[in-house]
Amino acid sequence: SLPLVFWSPWDRPYEQNTGPDRFNLNSIIAGAWDKYIDDWANAAKAFGKPMIVVFANEMNGDWFPWSGTYYGGNRPANEDKTKWQGPETFKAAYRHVVDRVRARGASNIKWMFHTNNYSSPIDTWNFAPAYYPGPDYADWLGLSVYGQQYKEEGWADIPSLVDWPYKEMSGVDPNKPIMIAEWGTGEFPPGKKAEWIKEGLELFRSRYPRIKAAVYWHERWQNEEGYYSNLRVNSSVESLRAYREGVANPDWLGDLLLRPLPKK
Repeated sequence: SLPLVFWSPWDRPYEQNTGPDRFNLNSIIAGAWDKYIDDWANAAKAFGKPMIVVFANEMNGDWFPWSGTYYGGNRPANEDKTKWQGPETFKAAYRHVVDRVRARGASNIKWMFHTNNYSSPIDTWNFAPAYYPGPDYADWLGLSVYGQQYKEEGWADIPSLVDWPYKEMSGVDPNKPIMIAEWGTGEFPPGKKAEWIKEGLELFRSRYPRIKAAVYWHERWQNEEGYYSNLRVNSSVESLRAYREGVANPDWLGDLLLRPLPKK
């Protein structure tokens, strides 16, 4: 197996929609956390085995404190107004972290630029391309893709969730492999989850040729209304069977891809 590490600049109590904390992007850029980053890099290097690391995922959503929304949003970052402060601040922090980790010799790390499939807010400045740190700072491109997680949400099939984001991410960089770094759905409506999982594992490999890996998000939580959102792959006999049958396909059990795809 290959470790996939989510490295989030986030302080306790890890609450969403609350804005930046002491691990804010500006403090990272200013070097306030360099010792922490260096120590982490030394530990990663000592681990000695390949790993994929995501720094500050889903930055194009407004729920995490590293969202560009909190760092100037769409305010111009240059004179010709082709860049925006929010995404530019994110990119500067991302590059700072990667540069320091590499300087410590942690060459066993492959970096993944990981966005949500749809942006919030939906605006050009907040789309994935605006946040991309560049081909030298990403070995993989990642997407979060979630189906219905709450009763009040509507059902969404895989194409409606992936078609446009896949096209957008493919345009970000034509040479990087894409990973569905998070995907999952609840048991809403009953009996549909197995169908959704089956569809995902089939279409990820047939409809979207650049997708080379998929990581199911195995989680369950209770909502304020008292009911549970159960994304766990074994939330029902049917969903677990669909997952097992889907990943048994040889396309999902091939060799690990640890380098960018060659240009064609």
